[in-house]
Amino acid sequence: MSSGLLVGRVRSAVCAAAVAAALALTGQPAPAAAAPAPSAPDTAVNRAFARAAAAYDVPRDLLVAVGYGETRLDGHAGLPSQDNGYGMMHLVSNPGRHTLERAARLTGASVAELKQDLGANIHGGAAVLRALADEAGLDAADRDRLGAWYPVAARYGASGSESAARLYADAVYDILGDGIGTHVTGGERVTVAPRAVRPERGAYAEAEAVAAPTAAVDYPSALWNPAYSGNYSAGRSSAITTVVVHVTQGSYAGSISWFQDPAAQVSAHYVVRSSDGQITQTVRERDTAWHARSANPHSVGVEHEGYVSDPAWFTDAMYRSSAALTRHLTDKYGIPRDRAHIVGHSEVPGNDHTDPGPHWDWAYYLSLVRGDDGATGTPFPTWGTDVSVRQQPSTDSARVASLPGPTSVRVACQVRGGLVEYDGYSNDAWSYLPDHGGYLSNIFIDVTDAWLPGVPTC
Repeated sequence: MSSGLLVGRVRSAVCAAAVAAALALTGQPAPAAAAPAPSAPDTAVNRAFARAAAAYDVPRDLLVAVGYGETRLDGHAGLPSQDNGYGMMHLVSNPGRHTLERAARLTGASVAELKQDLGANIHGGAAVLRALADEAGLDAADRDRLGAWYPVAARYGASGSESAARLYADAVYDILGDGIGTHVTGGERVTVAPRAVRPERGAYAEAEAVAAPTAAVDYPSALWNPAYSGNYSAGRSSAITTVVVHVTQGSYAGSISWFQDPAAQVSAHYVVRSSDGQITQTVRERDTAWHARSANPHSVGVEHEGYVSDPAWFTDAMYRSSAALTRHLTDKYGIPRDRAHIVGHSEVPGNDHTDPGPHWDWAYYLSLVRGDDGATGTPFPTWGTDVSVRQQPSTDSARVASLPGPTSVRVACQVRGGLVEYDGYSNDAWSYLPDHGGYLSNIFIDVTDAWLPGVPTC
């Protein structure tokens, strides 16, 4: 096949895993793997969603959208989220919420099964949604209307303020409107067709989803959803000298709700949403959020929606919005824009956390914070793990950087270079990445065109 025909096809992290070994061993950019075939409707995850939806009379697409909003349909190998939620459906067990234990009572599955078994976890999520629907008074006719489930979704995802619950439910209905097309562990594709759904917000109609600027907000474009007063300390004992970057290990609205839970004993000043970079402030900057132990007195904590293990959460919108916030903070407090003063949670002395982890693109983030050519280039998503960025557009050129996993990159221009071939496909197009100072094969740009649209030739 000629170089002009290859895919920069849409690919998944699962597909990328098949070539990770070659990348790790050679440092060479692995050639493209064939796109996974569409899953049959009765494959494991799809089958589990269909069976759970039928068993509890919950709309299948709503069930998937709730799981996608919580975890991107990733069970994270049974490991808990920040607020102790498990599995694709994020069944929670903490002093303020007990959807995990409730799912066990409703389904008869053990807590251990609900944490580890994919099917049990999905059935548990469906059972809890149905129980909440019954409590909300939804009858059989109501349950057939997607819009009628809005208050149920709100209660499922956020137990704090009504505004946090509305943020959560609005996100679920945005997902239904946009549709879903994603690959889960094992390569199976799960889809939800996009559709226009008018949410029936009920009591949540009066909750503020977008807060007007108030004296409570230190950053003008932020929303205000305050943390519980017992989850932070009033005042400061030190001047602000540091910005600490976190990853929530959970959803945006769920994290805001967790900071409102008296049992949490944690908080952060700001939370940034993955999909569009929306920012919510939960603690005033003049107060001490509890987010980084030894750094609490002299830092501002910025949480980013997502999970350390999944770079797909780290969107360009998130990077840019967060960087604008951090730029504002560095201006306001005279903080140097360097890695000694803008740090990860894992870098703070006395901490045992790993966030933001190896997939966080510090070079790109700092370039946006500093404004280093931040307005040039076109953002594109990538696929693959340990993908090489080369000094010149060929596989035998020196490796100047690598992309640990799927992320977003800025492309300044593209050029014809060394041919990359695999499985009957080929491409000689390469993109220049100004934030990394090198070239990336267009095979790893996760779009349908081999030659990127709207990008000039170098």
